[in-house]
Amino acid sequence: MSKYVLRRIGQAVLVLWAAYTVTFAILYLLPGDPVALMLSANNIEVDSLTAQEREVAAARLGLDRPLWEQYFGMLGAALRGDFGTSFAKGIPVTELLAQRLPSTLALSVVAVVLALVFGVAIALIATWLPRGRVSNLLRRVPAVGVSVPNFWIGLLLIQVFAFTLGWFPAMGSEGWQSYVLPAVTMAIPTAAVLAQVLTRSFDDTLGEAYITTARAKGLSRFDVQLRHAFRNAALPTLTILGLLVGATVTGSIVVETVFSRNGVGRLAQESVLQQDFPVVQAIVVLAAAAFVIVNLVVDLLYPLLDPRIARTPKVTRA
Repeated sequence: MSKYVLRRIGQAVLVLWAAYTVTFAILYLLPGDPVALMLSANNIEVDSLTAQEREVAAARLGLDRPLWEQYFGMLGAALRGDFGTSFAKGIPVTELLAQRLPSTLALSVVAVVLALVFGVAIALIATWLPRGRVSNLLRRVPAVGVSVPNFWIGLLLIQVFAFTLGWFPAMGSEGWQSYVLPAVTMAIPTAAVLAQVLTRSFDDTLGEAYITTARAKGLSRFDVQLRHAFRNAALPTLTILGLLVGATVTGSIVVETVFSRNGVGRLAQESVLQQDFPVVQAIVVLAAAAFVIVNLVVDLLYPLLDPRIARTPKVTRA
């Protein structure tokens, strides 16, 4: 068990390092002039500077050093939680993230909870009901949620619930009402995927011999489904859930732009347009960390649901 946990933690650290390194390489290969961006943020025309003054400005940003020295210097600083200073806004990146992160985290948590509730409920009801029109309808509805892009869902919800009915605000980050429409927009695609995977997994599990035995003992349909089938049916869903939760965090870029929310997603969109490298790199590492942490938790939950996973020896070639 301890080897399983250490192996998963080692893989998580490797993924984070790879995400940081690939992002650094891509950002510094892109065309652009960080010195000009920094000067523009301070209302200084770059064309008005002499070559010596530009060199001084580049030295202040550390951009006069060799690329490998910049990489290891920034990597070491990132390990200490220092992602540098925003080229465009002129303030520390960690301070910028601290201002925007709480809103995005709260929105993501609400969206994941909604997705879990709706996804599991649809799968349970669809497989609990005898095959008929209602069961078939519940099995097909998730396909609509998967196929429709979330920005279109957001615009539809704004039109109906904000402009027509006036129940919720169309934009902004003030009050609990501002979370409803963005959270539902983010939850619908995730809930649809969860419902599809869990429904298929329930169908397979309910055909197993031990389920037939449980039914033969006189257990109710409800007991068979929740006490005996749910645990095994949830294993494939748990794998998908780890990916979907991470995708929910990164999906906030679209949703926060549609609903004009001041979160990390909107900050990422602004920073990409402004070529604000330190901010983009910090957000990519943050998103990668969200993926890694959620999937690490899922990996650590597997042995609790099925102890055979931790005991399975590694297969090697002869």
